[in-house]
Amino acid sequence: MTFKFLCNGCGQVHQGMPAFDAVAPLSYYGVPEQEREARCELGSDACIIDGSHYFVRGCLEIPVHGESEPFSWGVWVSLSENSFQQWCDTYESEKRSHVGPFFGWLNAALDPYPATASLKTHVHLRDGFVRPFIELEPTMHPLAVEQREGIPVARVAELYALVVHGDFATGMESNARN
Repeated sequence: MTFKFLCNGCGQVHQGMPAFDAVAPLSYYGVPEQEREARCELGSDACIIDGSHYFVRGCLEIPVHGESEPFSWGVWVSLSENSFQQWCDTYESEKRSHVGPFFGWLNAALDPYPATASLKTHVHLRDGFVRPFIELEPTMHPLAVEQREGIPVARVAELYALVVHGDFATGMESNARN
């Protein structure tokens, strides 16, 4: 059965579990646009800024009550040089879940939540060329609580409306199916 929800923003019924992806790490946008080509190496899954700041893309998944598929934020996490090198070494391996997890810092501003940049994370590699699972440290931050406890379908509709129809649309791409 296909997941459906009533959107708080437009009043329409949408199908498919939404997922939103950040195009680049938050730090990328801190580099003046005219300097990005010289200072940044931005790929689909990794970013290096100034040759010394390392970021990987992963999925911060939030369980949805009664659903098998999670709501997902595609986010970027900063890693140490050593962790980034290990990530690079296993990037093209189908079997890589045995490596890590890596400590990192969330490098995304998820505006439906208070201050998400620099939340502590653990990056878990997954087999089968699936982007890493981003686990937030268990704090009382609302995003961490939602990741631990899950959210109701009504919260999915609220988040979708905030991102797609609200002021939060900047820098995020929707993978939701309509």
